[in-house]
Amino acid sequence: MPKANFDRQPMPEQEAEVRARNFEEVNLGFPEAIAIKEAERCLQCKNMPCRDGCPVGIDIGGFINLLRMGDLRGSSRIMKKYNNLPAICGRVCPQESQCEKLCVYAKKGVPVGIGRLERFIADWEISDGVELPEVAKSTGKKVAVVGSGPSGMTAAADLARYGHRVVVYEALHRAGGVLTYGIPPFRLPRLVAETELQNVQKLGVELKTDWIVGKTITVDEILAEGYDAVFLGTGAGLPQFLNIPGENLAGVYSANEFLTRINLMKAYRFPEFDTPVRIGKRIAVVGAGNVAMDSARCALRLSPEQVYIVYRRSRTEMPARVEELHHAEEEGIIFKLLTNPVQILDNGKGAVAGLECQEMELGEPDASGRRRPIPKEGTNFVLDVDTVIMAIGTTPNPLVPQTTMGLETSRHGTIVADGETGRTTKDRVWAGGDIVTGAATVIEAMGAGKRAAASINAYLRGE
Repeated sequence: MPKANFDRQPMPEQEAEVRARNFEEVNLGFPEAIAIKEAERCLQCKNMPCRDGCPVGIDIGGFINLLRMGDLRGSSRIMKKYNNLPAICGRVCPQESQCEKLCVYAKKGVPVGIGRLERFIADWEISDGVELPEVAKSTGKKVAVVGSGPSGMTAAADLARYGHRVVVYEALHRAGGVLTYGIPPFRLPRLVAETELQNVQKLGVELKTDWIVGKTITVDEILAEGYDAVFLGTGAGLPQFLNIPGENLAGVYSANEFLTRINLMKAYRFPEFDTPVRIGKRIAVVGAGNVAMDSARCALRLSPEQVYIVYRRSRTEMPARVEELHHAEEEGIIFKLLTNPVQILDNGKGAVAGLECQEMELGEPDASGRRRPIPKEGTNFVLDVDTVIMAIGTTPNPLVPQTTMGLETSRHGTIVADGETGRTTKDRVWAGGDIVTGAATVIEAMGAGKRAAASINAYLRGE
C-alpha cells in the first residue's frame, strides 16, 4: 500500500504543568505551513473512504485538496456546504473512530489528521472573515426547533438555507446546549462556540431563550400558533446515578451540575461571578467517558490536592477519547481502574467523608461488547475523598415527551423516530440527536439534525 513520506504533524499544545492550572485551550492549532504539510499526506483516494465515516458527509478529499493548494477560502466553502459548525467539530468530534478510522493510512499507520485540518480551515475563516452560505428565496413556511444544541442548530441552519423561517426555542439563557454547558473552554473556547452559533443566527434564524417547552409552551401550542413543522432536539440532559448509599450527601455532584456551574455559570472565576462551585481537597470522578474526563480536568484546575478517576473496568474499555485520557494523565489525574463504588461515607454532618469501593475483575463480554466487571470478594477499601462527581451517563429529559400527545417513546425514554428522516409518530413533528439515540457524539447529533432538516424541507415543499 502507499506510504506517506513523512509523519503526521503533531498538534502544538500547552505544557501539562501550565495548562493544569488554567482554563485556556490545550490544543493550540496548526500554523498554516504545518496544516498544508499535513494536508499533503492525503492520497486523494477516488472512493474517499474517510467520507463514509462522517455523519454529515463532508467532502473531505475536496476541502483537503484545496487546502494543500493554498486555496483556504475555497477549502472553507467546500466545508461549509456540509457542516455549519466546523470549528466546533474540528475540536470535539471523535475523528479517530469516524473519518480518520477509515483513512487508508489507518490500515497500517497513522491516518491523516482530518479533524485538525477541519479546525484549521474553520479557525482561518473566523479570523479572515466568515462568508455566510447562500439562503434560498423564502418559502413562506415556518418551522420551530426545540433545543439549541448540535442537532437543533444544525437543523435550524439547514432549514434557513432552504428558505424557511426558523425559530429556535431554548430553555436556558444561552444557546448551544451541551456545547455551552457541558464542554469546558480548554477543549472548546467559548468564543469559538459563540461565533459559530451566531453565524447560524445570521442566516435568519430567530432564537428565543428562557422558553421551557413543556412548561412555558407546549409542542401542541407551538403547532397551534401557525408553525408548519417542529423539530425536537432537546438532547439527553438528565443525569444518572449509581443508586448507592450516600449519593444525597453534601459534596456529591452530578457531572451535569458540576460542568454547568463551571462552563455556563463561570464558577471557575468565582468570586468574580456569583455562582459558586465548592469542592474539597480530594475528588473522585466516577466514570470514564469524555464527560468524566472533562469533570476531572475541570476539578483539577480548581486546585485540589488530588483528583481520581474511578472506573470499574480496565483502561482498554474506557470510552473516552484517547487524546482526553492522555491529557488527563499528563495533568496528574490518578486512574483507579477495576474499582467500583459501593457507598459514599457520611462524616456525621451530612457531607462526604470517603468513597467505599470494591476491586473488580473482568469476565466475559456483556451486551455492550465490553468485558463484564465482576466483584472480588473481600477487597473493599475506602478512597479518602471529600467530593464525588457522578459521570456515568445521562438520559433524555422526559418533559417534552410527557407533555406532547401522540409522541411515542421507548422504554428508555427516548423519542421514537425514523432513523433516516427523523419523523416521529406525531404529525408534523420530527426529532433527532440524543433525544432519539440517547447520549452520543456532537457530530452524530448534527447528522441527525441534517437528515431531519432535509425531510422537513421535502415535506414542506410537497415532495
